[in-house]
Amino acid sequence: MSKKAYVSSALPAPAGAYSHVVEVRGIVYTAGFGPQDPQTGEVPETVAEQTRGVLRNLSAALAVVGMTLADVVKTTVHLADLADFTEFDAAYEEIIPAPFPVRTTVGSQLAGILVEIDAVAIRDQEDAF
Repeated sequence: MSKKAYVSSALPAPAGAYSHVVEVRGIVYTAGFGPQDPQTGEVPETVAEQTRGVLRNLSAALAVVGMTLADVVKTTVHLADLADFTEFDAAYEEIIPAPFPVRTTVGSQLAGILVEIDAVAIRDQEDAF
């Protein structure tokens, strides 16, 4: 099996031994991204603002391999408090294009953030690595 892994300076630096993006046979997997601004490290306050920041980071990660949020087929969302689901979902729906990918949303203990999202995207087979 051949795979390509990417780390981009346009994204928040990995907090451990992992890549931002890995592609195998046209399937792209992203790391979980938080809302940190890649340049300043700042974290917005609200769940909606954090969701938008996370999706900006996720979009930038997909751009590393020439893909967009429209190519996403699955997301996994971690919320620090599941009571924030409605606010999160409204911001998510503003940015993620329809038809929406499948999604799993879970409550998680997060380190200083309210939202983290990872994604799986599929490349058109004629463009597959």
